[in-house]
This record gives sequence, structure tokens and C-alpha cells, in this order.
Amino acid sequence: MPLEGHAEVKPGVTVVTPFHAQRRANGMLERAAASVRAQTVPVHHILAEDIHHVGAAITRTHGLALVDTEWTAFLDSDDELDPDHIEHLLTHAADTGADYVYPWFRVVGGTDPFPMFYGKPFDPAAPNSTTITILVRTELAKQIGFTRDPNVQVGGEDFQFTLGCINAGATIVHLPRRTWTWHHHGGGNTSGLPNRGDARRR
Repeated sequence: MPLEGHAEVKPGVTVVTPFHAQRRANGMLERAAASVRAQTVPVHHILAEDIHHVGAAITRTHGLALVDTEWTAFLDSDDELDPDHIEHLLTHAADTGADYVYPWFRVVGGTDPFPMFYGKPFDPAAPNSTTITILVRTELAKQIGFTRDPNVQVGGEDFQFTLGCINAGATIVHLPRRTWTWHHHGGGNTSGLPNRGDARRR
């Protein structure tokens, strides 16, 4: 979807990975980065470090600001992509004319929290049916951005981002294919919050 006031961008895909020092130290970041390097199509990779413990949402926005390709994909630093993840998402975007494509995942260390949404067309009434491991047009992602109220200690940046894309008139489609691994820790994930899991202040 064309958006006014945005400069032309380069063809291709950039993967943005927010991370903090603990993820580098325990090897999770290298596992994530290796999965980006292994993609079957060329991609750029931006690693955005959460130096000030502001959480994944704000750090992701900092990384997004550096993207100059047509498409942006996101990968959290404790997860990993299948080698053909980007290729499948690009193909599906081209086939459907989508602005935003979300695939599905396999879970390690937990269970799928949204099994009812797998394989079903995207429903704008259920923005929580997606995760942030998506492919999205960069101009759209920059228009919406990632925001988080520091006074609200619950998850939600994925939901808020998707809701913003819906409100902007984006075409969102589901790719009913498992193309990445979602690692849960201690039965859950951090939801991008700076005070959960190994992202908490130390």
C-alpha cells in the first residue's frame, strides 16, 4: 500500500533483531543471527542492542529507523528462523499483494498459545492472532512504529502494532506454514518487557 511522504526504498529485506547483553552471553543471539545468515535469499541484518533496558518494543523501533529496504522482518534474539522463512514470506506477499505477512511457528519449552488461529485467514477482529515474527512493508512499519506505555506492565506491543496496521488499511495475510521456532523460557516469554525473564534489570 503506497504511503504518502515516504522516500523510495531499496529492494530487499532487512531483519531487525532487538537484543540485550544477556542474550549475547548465553549464545541465544548467535543462534538467532546464524538463522538469519542461513536464509535462502539474501537479507540484511540489523542488531539493535537494548543498552538502557527499555524493552524490545522501543529497541525494535531504534533498529527499524535504520532500515532502507522495501521489506522488514523481525526476529527476537531468543528465537530462530528456518532457512526458507524469508523466501516463503516474500513469495506469499507477492502472490497475495499483502503489506504484512505472518507465518506460524513451532514452540520449544512451552505450548502454542494460539492454536485456534493457525491456518485461518486473518481476522481484523482478532489482532492477537499474530506474533511479531512477520514480514512487513518498511514504510508501513515506520508509519506505525512500536510503542509501549511504561506504566502498563503487560504485554501488547505486537497487538498494538497490528492494530495500527489494520487502522492504516494494510492488507494482512496469514501464511499457514511453520517457518520459525519460538523459544519459551520458564513456561512463557518476556513480551518485550524490560522487567521479565533475562531482560530484567541486573
